[in-house]
Amino acid sequence: MGEPLPYEHGILMLAIGVAAFSAYTDWRRAEIPNRLTYTALLIGPPLHVAHAVAAHESLETCMLQGGGSLLGAFVCALVPALMYRQGAIGGGDVKLLAGQGALLQAMMGIEAEMYGFFAAALLAPAILAYRGTLFVTLKNALGLMTNVFLPKPKRRVFDSSAHSWMPLGPPLLFGVALTAYLHW
Repeated sequence: MGEPLPYEHGILMLAIGVAAFSAYTDWRRAEIPNRLTYTALLIGPPLHVAHAVAAHESLETCMLQGGGSLLGAFVCALVPALMYRQGAIGGGDVKLLAGQGALLQAMMGIEAEMYGFFAAALLAPAILAYRGTLFVTLKNALGLMTNVFLPKPKRRVFDSSAHSWMPLGPPLLFGVALTAYLHW
């Protein structure tokens, strides 16, 4: 038998599995199950601490591993939470990114998130053009951006039916997979 995979490879494979399942459900049902996102979020810190304990690391290192996982969840959820507050993404996407941050920790979590958002930015215009809503969506996006600089009474209100949604799960799977490939 071959040697077991290094711990980091196992974490990367777990993150890819979570991203793949969430991409599938997001594509098919336009939702990411809470049981998946919360499981990733909850197992990340204990998994990293348990690995440090099994490697006979110091108590300080064990605590740093758990803290790094919590920090990863926080920083990976920060920008998506702001986007969610503005109605730009769904709550499942925020929880998925927090869970990925807990699994991958801060640096690789942010890297996966960045690649996923880049993939979404490249994919979105093609999807919107295919649906015939590209120009309406660009007009609404420009209006939302200008609202930030206007006083409340002068802000435009947009009908939520005018928003064009696309599943963010598949581009996030790309981001996690690319991060795993680059760190393998």
